[in-house]
Amino acid sequence: MTVSVAAIDLGASSGRVMVGEVGADHLELRAVARFANEPVRKSDGLHWDPLELHRHALNGLWTAARMSPDGLRSVAVDSWAVDYALMRADRMLGVPFHYRDERTAAGVERIHARVPFAELYARNGLQFLPFNTIYQLAADPLADEAERMLLIPDLIGYWLTGETVTERTNASTTGLLDVRTGEWDTDLMARVGLRRPLFTDLVEPGATIGTVTTEVGEQIGVPGLTLTAVGSHDTASAVVGVPMHSDDAAYISCGTWGLVGLELDAPVLTDEARDANFTNEGGVDGRTRFLTNVMGTWLISETLREWERAGPAASLEEILRAAAEVTVDVPVFDVQDPRFLPPGDMPARIAELCAEQGLRVPAGRAELMRSIVESLAYAFGSALDTAERLAGRPIRIVHVVGGGSLNRLLCQAIADRSGRPVLAGPVEATALGNVLIQGRTLGAVSGSLEDLRGLIARTHDLARYEPRA
Repeated sequence: MTVSVAAIDLGASSGRVMVGEVGADHLELRAVARFANEPVRKSDGLHWDPLELHRHALNGLWTAARMSPDGLRSVAVDSWAVDYALMRADRMLGVPFHYRDERTAAGVERIHARVPFAELYARNGLQFLPFNTIYQLAADPLADEAERMLLIPDLIGYWLTGETVTERTNASTTGLLDVRTGEWDTDLMARVGLRRPLFTDLVEPGATIGTVTTEVGEQIGVPGLTLTAVGSHDTASAVVGVPMHSDDAAYISCGTWGLVGLELDAPVLTDEARDANFTNEGGVDGRTRFLTNVMGTWLISETLREWERAGPAASLEEILRAAAEVTVDVPVFDVQDPRFLPPGDMPARIAELCAEQGLRVPAGRAELMRSIVESLAYAFGSALDTAERLAGRPIRIVHVVGGGSLNRLLCQAIADRSGRPVLAGPVEATALGNVLIQGRTLGAVSGSLEDLRGLIARTHDLARYEPRA
C-alpha cells in the first residue's frame, strides 16, 4: 500500500507544502508550494504573519489535492519552535512576536529572579536561549488576558480543524515541560506566575488530532481530511529524516540555525552539559534530542540580503564558487556572538567583531563568505567534540541535512574541521520525517525510527565528504 500525504513545513525563513508518497519500498516528495516567511516590523517590535502562512498552506493543500490522483489521506504541520499565539475565544490577542525581538531580555530577568537557571535546567533540560517560550511569556503583557497559548504549528492546526492541542516534541522547547516525565510542569508554572489553563492537552507524534472543518474542506477540495500529529518541532521531524544507522552517528540539521547533536534514550542533565549550553528536547518515539544551537545559514542569508540592498549582487552559488578559490587564510570568528542574532548589516558586524579581536577583516565578498563558512564549520566541529564528551559516545560520522547539505563548501569544511566523514542529505529531511510518521500512522510503513531511516537510505542519494589534512 502506498499513501499520499501532505506536509506543511514552516521554517523561520521560508515555508513549503510537500506531497509525500509513502510505501514499504517507496518514498517520494514533491514540492507543490514554496513561499517566503518574512518578519514584520511594527512599532512595538518584530512579529510573524501567521495569517499569511495559513493562506499559503491552504493554497498549497488545494494544489496538493489536485496532484494526488488517489487522494490525500492526511496532513501534518511542523514549524520552528518557541514562538506562539495567545488566544481568547477563537481570536488571537495581538500578532505573534518573532523570537528575535528584543523584548525577551526582561522575561529572562523575571524568570531567573524566581527560579535560578541551574534549577530550571534540572527541571526542563533546556539550554539557555533568551527567546525560549518561558521567557517570552514572562515578558508578554497579554499572557494574563489569554485563555490559551498555541505554538505556531498548533495554531495552524487549530485553524484547520478547530482542535486545540500541543504536540509534545514542540512543547519540550517551551521550558515548561518536565524533562523526565514529558508532562507539563505545573509547579514551575505556578512559581513563574503562569496559569495552567493557558496550556492545552499534549499529544504524541502519530496521534490523530481531528479532521478539517467544513469550511477548510471546501476551500481545499478534500472534505474530512485528517490532521495527524508528527514531530511538530521541525528539528524533531528533521531528526526522523536523518538516515542514521549506527550509534556512532551525529547530525547537523543545518538551516537558519545549525542544530548539532545526538539522539539518545535519556536526557543528559549534568552540570557539564548545562555549562556547555546543551539542550535535551523531546524526540519522536520518546527519544531525546541532545543538541546545541549554533548560528547557521542565517549568517549567510543576512549577508546576501545586505549585499542585495546595496545593489545587484551575485547569486549564492557564484559567491560560494569564488569563496572556494580563496587561498589566503581567512579569520575564524565566533559565530555565537549575540550581535549576530537580530536582522541587520551582517558584513559590518563581522568586520566589527574581527577588529575587536585583532583579526584581519576579510577583504572583499569572496573572502568574507569563506570566513563565514570556515567559522560555521569550526563551531560545528567544536559542538560535535563537546557532544561526544558529554554523552560519552564516540562520533565517527556526521550527517548534515537541510538546506546546508547543498552547500558543498560548507560540508567539506565541516569534514575538515571536525576530522570526521560527512554524509550530506537529504535536503528535505524535515518534510521526509513529517510524511514518514503520517505514513506509519496510516499503516503504509511500519517499524522503528531505524526502519523508517532505512527507507530513506534506500531511496535517497547522499554525498560523502572525507576530511582532508
